[in-house]
Amino acid sequence: MPELAATRWGLLGAGWIARRAIAPALHTADGARLDVVAARDRDRAAALHPARYAADDYAAVIDDPDIDAVYIALSNDAHLPWSEAALRAGKTVLCEKPLTRDPQETRRLRAVAEDTGGLLVEATWNLWHPRTARAAALLASDAIGPVTSVSGVFTIDGVAADNYRLDPDLGGGALLDVGCYPMTAATWITKAETAVVRHVHIERSDRGVDLTTDAHLDMAGIDVHVRGSFIEAPLQTLVIEGPHGVLEFTGNDAYTSCLQPSALRVLDRDGERVEHFAPVDPYRTMIENVGRASRGEPHWLPDPAWSGIVAETMAAILTRD
Repeated sequence: MPELAATRWGLLGAGWIARRAIAPALHTADGARLDVVAARDRDRAAALHPARYAADDYAAVIDDPDIDAVYIALSNDAHLPWSEAALRAGKTVLCEKPLTRDPQETRRLRAVAEDTGGLLVEATWNLWHPRTARAAALLASDAIGPVTSVSGVFTIDGVAADNYRLDPDLGGGALLDVGCYPMTAATWITKAETAVVRHVHIERSDRGVDLTTDAHLDMAGIDVHVRGSFIEAPLQTLVIEGPHGVLEFTGNDAYTSCLQPSALRVLDRDGERVEHFAPVDPYRTMIENVGRASRGEPHWLPDPAWSGIVAETMAAILTRD
């Protein structure tokens, strides 16, 4: 059987995450080719070495008939319009987290995907990490019994004053930027379709953006704690408890392990141990799976409903303060 052609990718954005992670993954992923990069600065786009051309106009990528899939690596306010444009142009869309700024935008984008029959995937890249997959497999095997609590924390110690993450009009805020990782984890772990907000504490900037958000939730009867911050010492934790044990993502890299060894502490019916995972690039694995999905090949993708549940819950948290 002849080998299928590689998925031809266009990348919108040439910022830090595109330079550090996305472009390198697109260049090394099996079945992928980075054809075009568009950025406000064409030279920055060209520096990511697209196979065909660099552009200073995002629409050039959307309108290019030879592009199969588009990676949206723009500020949060740009996720909806450019993802929608790409879907309507018949492209597969892989969009940076959070998928949109609020539940209304998420519902609109999902409706466009349904109307067009297009593939829309939120790029919460740590979901493709083998450690995450192993934790999910252990939970599915009832290794620790029914989950009783989930606690996830993602904090960092500063964002540049001119960064879009501090601009409310651009979808800024700690919960949407870093808190969405533990929020997504709580969603796939609990399998909850809704969340009840029990308690929230938020520290806001003078522009109204949340700098720290701490929330306690009830998700399918499971106690959930989520914390995200821009102004605290760097910390990443994910702890899952059940009547027969605990799963703990160790190493202070619960959501950002990339090209580094990682570990999972397991306490279950078989006793206590630490399982180790070799360095891996989950961005590459994510891109390969989205490409396979777009080509009709075997793949794994997260449940698309998770994005909506996360968006609804984050909105409920942010309006409780």
